[in-house]
Amino acid sequence: MAACTRAATMNSLFGVVAPGPKDLWSLFFRILPKLLGLPASLMKKFRKGKNFHLALAGLETSVGTLQELPQEVLMDIFATLEICDLIRAGYVCSSWRSAYTCLRDLGKYKLSQTPCLLYTSRSAGKNVACLYSLVENRTYKLTLPGPPIRRSLLIGSSNGWLIYADKRSELHLVNPITGEQVSLPSVITIEQVKPITDGSGIIHKYKLSWYSGHVHEDGTPMRYALDKLREYLYFKAFVFLDPCTRSYFVVLIHHPRFQLSFARLGDDKWTWLPQNTEYRDCMYMDGLLYALTAHGEINAFDLTASTVTMKVIVNKIESYPSALKSWYIICAPWGGLLQVWRTFSVPEQKDEDEDGDPCFHTTKITIYEVDLKAKDLVETKSLSNHILFLGHNNSLCLSADEYPRLKANHAYYTDDRSEPPVALKSVPRDIGVLDLENSSRKKVASQIWSNWPCPTWITPNLTKMNLAFSK
Repeated sequence: MAACTRAATMNSLFGVVAPGPKDLWSLFFRILPKLLGLPASLMKKFRKGKNFHLALAGLETSVGTLQELPQEVLMDIFATLEICDLIRAGYVCSSWRSAYTCLRDLGKYKLSQTPCLLYTSRSAGKNVACLYSLVENRTYKLTLPGPPIRRSLLIGSSNGWLIYADKRSELHLVNPITGEQVSLPSVITIEQVKPITDGSGIIHKYKLSWYSGHVHEDGTPMRYALDKLREYLYFKAFVFLDPCTRSYFVVLIHHPRFQLSFARLGDDKWTWLPQNTEYRDCMYMDGLLYALTAHGEINAFDLTASTVTMKVIVNKIESYPSALKSWYIICAPWGGLLQVWRTFSVPEQKDEDEDGDPCFHTTKITIYEVDLKAKDLVETKSLSNHILFLGHNNSLCLSADEYPRLKANHAYYTDDRSEPPVALKSVPRDIGVLDLENSSRKKVASQIWSNWPCPTWITPNLTKMNLAFSK
């Protein structure tokens, strides 16, 4: 048990707490079936029996046997683990640590991860994010680099990266698993934002115009303090990887009127896409950026050309956006595109003296398959053996066969309403699991999160970006 004791006393890796004896015992039971080719159900029965309470000396012998395995065998085993188990395995001994490091640094760890709920808690500290595992029903604490996550505005999560705005309304990326951080082009390079300087030339406010590509709205530009602009400018953001160039780029949905801007790896400013407005969600597939509006219209952008082009894939379905809906566009695992419409209700407050504000609740989720030839939508009543993840994350549709711990034909959702975030700080967040067959709702967990910043789904990722956006 010397190796186990050393592991428990080491500093945490990327904020994940090093394993103690109980963690190693649990980890051992998840690794052993993969090593011996045994069904997990058999090990589950064994764990329920009295033999599970064997002396820890037995664990020492078993782990010692595994330590002696060749590194390539260990890497094959570790490649089947969820990231939290993988990191814990890296603490056990030097040989396990070496296998974990090679798997991570060589880019050979490509297991699809189960999305986790990322949130903050007052008791955890201003730089700590909490990761709730749906697989283990357990929370991990991750210490992130500055600026403090609890004082930031989270506007997106995709490919394992968080996109957030600091107190100067500047945008950053951070991978909470690896700790890697990237600063995005300055907010003053967004088309509608101009800096306001004092007598010393220091920026002390921002000016936000109401200009959009095809509508020049009347009205005096609004002035905002450095920390306030973010609450009225940003809606959602996405990190995409272009497989052809192996390069990352970020797409931003922002105000006024939910417009699009993007920045490629190495850009020093945001590129504005003025062709349309009222966007609510984006996805990237086969070299094209697909963007969905609150009218149900889908536009496809080719960002690879010197002049960006846009094509209408699906025409408008609704004339006016509803204040009680959210819209999502998703790549279906079986091919093609899905449109998902999420409907809210606002319950009336029964007692005038009752504390708190009325909160929004998801009441229905409607799913459409996109008919690209007809440029129309075809409603589907069930997702059968699939699962949705909706919120400020990149919208996901996953196969229940690949994620057996999740509920098939259900939608896991977090709050992502389009009102300015400052208006929702005191309102309970709309977070839960919806049965797509009967629209019944359940909690993900008892409320373990703070309302600010809004909790979001994140799919853990060990891949490092290794480059910065700024030149």
